[in-house]
Amino acid sequence: MPRIEKTVFISYRRTNAPWALNIFQYLTQHKYDVFFDYERIPSGDFEQIILQNIRSRAHFLVILTPSALQRCDEPEDWLRREIETALDSRRNIIPLFFEGFNFNTSIIADKLTGKLALLRSYNGLDIVASYFPEGMERLRTRFLNVALESVLHPASRLAREAAKAQKAAARSASPANEEVLTAQQMFERGEAAEDEEEKLRFYSEAIRLDPTFAQAYYSRGLAREKTDPEAALADYDEAVRINPDDENALAMRGALRDKLRDFNGAIEDLDEAIRLRPGFGWAIMQRAIARDHNDDLDGALEDYDEAFRLLAFAPSMGTYVLLFRARARQRNGDLQGALEDFNEVIRRKPNNGDYYFERAVVRMKLGDRAGAYEDGDTSARLKENSG
Repeated sequence: MPRIEKTVFISYRRTNAPWALNIFQYLTQHKYDVFFDYERIPSGDFEQIILQNIRSRAHFLVILTPSALQRCDEPEDWLRREIETALDSRRNIIPLFFEGFNFNTSIIADKLTGKLALLRSYNGLDIVASYFPEGMERLRTRFLNVALESVLHPASRLAREAAKAQKAAARSASPANEEVLTAQQMFERGEAAEDEEEKLRFYSEAIRLDPTFAQAYYSRGLAREKTDPEAALADYDEAVRINPDDENALAMRGALRDKLRDFNGAIEDLDEAIRLRPGFGWAIMQRAIARDHNDDLDGALEDYDEAFRLLAFAPSMGTYVLLFRARARQRNGDLQGALEDFNEVIRRKPNNGDYYFERAVVRMKLGDRAGAYEDGDTSARLKENSG
C-alpha cells in the first residue's frame, strides 16, 4: 500500500503570518511534520534552509490572499522562489485561498509570469475565516491524504536544525485570536480597495483590531504619502518600531525622509534596508538619490551604476535610474557619460520634450551646436503637441 506522507512546508507572505501560524498549529496537533518559517532566517542561510526544507517535504501549502503575489514580479522575491522550487521538485502543491483570492483578477494575473503561471493549474482550497476548522479538516482528509511517489531529498544538518528551532518557536506561540484574524481581513480589503479613503479606513480598522500589525502601518503610510507626508512618516516609524528588520518599511521611510530633506536620516534608513537585503535595487536607487541630494556625487554615481544593473528586469525603473544618473554625471562634469545616458533615455522614451531639452544643454556644452538646436526644436514641438 502506498505510504501517505505527513511532511508539510507552509509558504506565506509575512503579512499573512497569523494564518500560517494557525495552520501550523492545527497540522502539528494532527502529527504532521511542518516547516514554518516563523522567525526570520538570515538571508545568507536562505538557500540552504528554506529551499532544502521545501525539497525534503512532500506537501507544499502556499497561502494566497489578494495581496500575497504583489512582489512576485521581482525575480528574487522569496515567495516566488519558494513556489518555483516546489514546482521544480514536484511537491504536492496546494494553494490555500483566503479573502476571496481569485487568479483571474488582473492585479493577480499580471504577476503569474514565467514558471509561476503553472500555479493556477493546481487544485486549491478556499478557506473562510468563520469556518477555519472545517477548512483545515478538509485540507487534512482530502488534500493531504494522498500517496506520493516522488523522491524526497534529504535536507542538510543545518536545514534540519533550523526546522527544529522554527517548529519549537511556532509551537510556543499563542494562536492568532479572532481580532487578529479579522484585522487580516480588514487589511486585505484595504489592499483591494481603489478609493484612497476606503484604503485608509480599512487599514485603520486593521490597526485598531491589532495594534502590532506592522504591515498595516506600512500600507497606511503608503496611502498617506501624497496628502499627508508627516502622518505617513509616523506610520513608517511605527512599522519599523514593531519590526526593525522590515527592509521595505525602512526603504520607504528613507525615501520619504529624502523628500522631506532629511538626507542623513534617509541614507541611514536606506543603508539598513540594503544591509538587511543585499541587492535591493529599489533601495539602492533611492540611496543614490539621497546621496545626490546630500552632495555626495561619487557615492550617488556608484549607487546609480549598481541600481541600473539590478533593475534591468524592470525597463521603466531602469529608465528612471538612467535619467537621474545622466543628471548626476552632468553635474559631475562627465558630459560624455551624461550624453550617453540621455541618448538611451530618449531611445526608450522618445516623446518626452523635457529629455530633449536636457540633452540639448549637454550637447551645447560639448560644442555640438547643431545637435543642441535640433534637440531644442524637437523639445518645443513635443511640448506644443502635448499642451
